Amino acid sequence: MRARIYQPSRNAMQSGQAKTRDWVLEFAPAAAREVDPLMGWTGSRDTQGQVKLRFESREAAEAYAKAHGIDYLVQPPHKRKPNIRPGGYGENFATNRRSAWTH
Repeated sequence: MRARIYQPSRNAMQSGQAKTRDWVLEFAPAAAREVDPLMGWTGSRDTQGQVKLRFESREAAEAYAKAHGIDYLVQPPHKRKPNIRPGGYGENFATNRRSAWTH
């Protein structure tokens, strides 16, 4: 049973950084998915694919994997530079605007 330890990236639909500070231990699929002939749904008998464990640090995730005899692979995080505008959202409603507000 092999696991992957990684730090999730931010949600593409939001600008916030929620749920990106924790580290996640996720198991690799042990068997291929099967297509149900009647309904067309995909499924698997592997229940480990549903398990995602969250840890506060990479070291804690590695210690958990070592303590339980889990073979793991650590993927380093890809940090992005935060996109912070100088005025932010409130700048849209500034009363000291020098030019006309167009939309």
